[in-house]
Amino acid sequence: MSVSLESINTQPPITSDIIQRAKEGLYNAQNPVIKNAIQQGLNDLETMAGGTFEKPIDGRLRHFLLRSLIHSLFRVKVEHPQNIPHRPVILVANHLNHIDPFLLLSECFASPYFHILGDARTLYNKWWKRFILGLSGGVIPLERRWGQETAIIAAAQAGNQELKPLAEAIEANVPSGESIKTLRQINKAVQVILEQEQGLMLFPEGRLGTTEGKLSLPLKRGTAIYALRSGVAIVPVALIGTKNLYYRKTLTLRFGKPLSFSQVKHPKRQDIDTVLNTLENAFIELLPSHYQEPDELKLFSKFLNHFFC
Repeated sequence: MSVSLESINTQPPITSDIIQRAKEGLYNAQNPVIKNAIQQGLNDLETMAGGTFEKPIDGRLRHFLLRSLIHSLFRVKVEHPQNIPHRPVILVANHLNHIDPFLLLSECFASPYFHILGDARTLYNKWWKRFILGLSGGVIPLERRWGQETAIIAAAQAGNQELKPLAEAIEANVPSGESIKTLRQINKAVQVILEQEQGLMLFPEGRLGTTEGKLSLPLKRGTAIYALRSGVAIVPVALIGTKNLYYRKTLTLRFGKPLSFSQVKHPKRQDIDTVLNTLENAFIELLPSHYQEPDELKLFSKFLNHFFC
């Protein structure tokens, strides 16, 4: 593949952290235990997309396990609890850490039952995640390459020979996330879930944010498309304090008011942009304008950030 001098010069620097994260991702993609868990999730996805979806087990078990785990390690503060949904909605949040979906599930009601639309490898990469999610279900797994992996591939294509073996291994073992069949199955599964009056949880930034109080823009279109096609309301949630974890840190969930839009079976770009602009403004109102990391002892920080990664 030919690469211009301009593209070489504009490649972001590849740091040791990027390389390490890409290696972790590759390991997860090749690990047979994780691969089996993801495959089971994909099988469940195919079942849902086929319309023969059976409702999951009582959500109270998942809620109890996650709430017990989270509250044993952190202080949790819920703001505007009156906005916690009692009915099926599309629950969306900013994304700072892999703890985020589990934190949300620990504070929402057990009913409606929320299905997580999220990255497959980070949802199944730890034994405790596989245990809870394997027991309770409720995952729509996305198989896709991480930003670090994409950066490694781009650097190798731009001429970095040292990264070429790693890039080739990533391309051979990590799905790009562009499978038309899988994307259609996801869309169909979401439709079935919402038709059966269950909830959907997703993170419209599409990746982890780097800074507390800041959104990674633009927001992904999927949230708007699902809301418009189904007519189901969106409930935004600002997650505050989850970027860097430590023992007994206060993690805040700030629930926004439901955002309702008229149902449109075939939404146009203008319809989608309207929803995304409304959602972005809602997040801006909910997120802190000047976040200050607490000045306190940060016990077990390295362990807890690794435990939830």
